Amino acid sequence: MNRKKVIKVAALISGVSGLIILISSVWPIIEYQLTDARAYKTLLSPLTIERQDFTKASNWFPDAEKTKLIIDSKVSFYTISIPKLKIENARVAIGGEDLSKNLVQYPGTALPGKNGNAVVFGHSILPIFYNPKNYMAIFSTLPTLKEGDDIFIEYDGISYKFKVEELFEIYPTDIQILEQNTTDSFITLVTCVPPGDPRNPKRLIVRARVVS
Repeated sequence: MNRKKVIKVAALISGVSGLIILISSVWPIIEYQLTDARAYKTLLSPLTIERQDFTKASNWFPDAEKTKLIIDSKVSFYTISIPKLKIENARVAIGGEDLSKNLVQYPGTALPGKNGNAVVFGHSILPIFYNPKNYMAIFSTLPTLKEGDDIFIEYDGISYKFKVEELFEIYPTDIQILEQNTTDSFITLVTCVPPGDPRNPKRLIVRARVVS
């Protein structure tokens, strides 16, 4: 094979490889819009979103005001497990900020097992890079949860089991999701969707209620 043919073959291989990488990066976002996104209601009004650092929990709902935790706690961290997503004993920081190091419970929301709504943020990236032990990717497959799926929490030596009741999408301006419902104990999981979309235009909400 002469040099020109080698160069042509190398260029072809390079081009095909680049196309495969491009498709593998873009397709999960398109697939989400065509499948999962249609299964969820989107509440309230859309927002034109500026690119921000979403490893910081405070950027997820910029219109929300930080408040003190409803219930004082000497516990700084607790753990969450979601068997369907292969998430096991992931660490949740109470009132933290850095989503690259752990999940974060939003300030002003109830503690696990107490009446109210514990709101937990987790980062997501392209699902093909999903790793349940990597906090930058931990909620990438959150859209695959369904009603009835289990969520387990270990807080201050007590185990709680929650079952998913509903999934829906909101925009970052829709801070009602942080409000408290004290009729029972709830946990709300939040991540940016579509997973891997650099604009991070919406938030997926997974709400579960304690069962034991």
